[in-house]
Amino acid sequence: MADDALTQSDADTLLRMEKVPASADTFHFLGFGGRIEVPLVSRDEREKFSLDINRKRIALTTGYQTRARKVVVLARLDFAAPHRNPDGSEVGVPHLHLYREGYGDKWAFAVPDGILSNPADAWQVLHDFMRYCGVVENPNIVRGLFA
Repeated sequence: MADDALTQSDADTLLRMEKVPASADTFHFLGFGGRIEVPLVSRDEREKFSLDINRKRIALTTGYQTRARKVVVLARLDFAAPHRNPDGSEVGVPHLHLYREGYGDKWAFAVPDGILSNPADAWQVLHDFMRYCGVVENPNIVRGLFA
């Protein structure tokens, strides 16, 4: 899908749309690595979303993103490394990628104040990010012993 698959208005609407779990399935929050994909839907079930949780084993970094229409990344929160934007500007860690018409998720911004209540706590970051992305009913994600 092209980077300009959505208009900016449509992407903004999808990001703010209320999302709920697509099923009652249980997902296990990652302790030391791996990836899980949590299916979400709009309240009217007309739009499908995916909450991807990825924790890399080597750096113990955490990445979160919300996708719409299977491949369009609406928002992604990165803790791994600084990011260079298409205009050459660099954004530190953590940073927030947001869909930008014509660029997809290639632009990142400093995380706005108030979004992350405790950036050092991966479990809390997950919940803060879900709230930012319009998830109004938390999926059944259980926290493991090492998460």
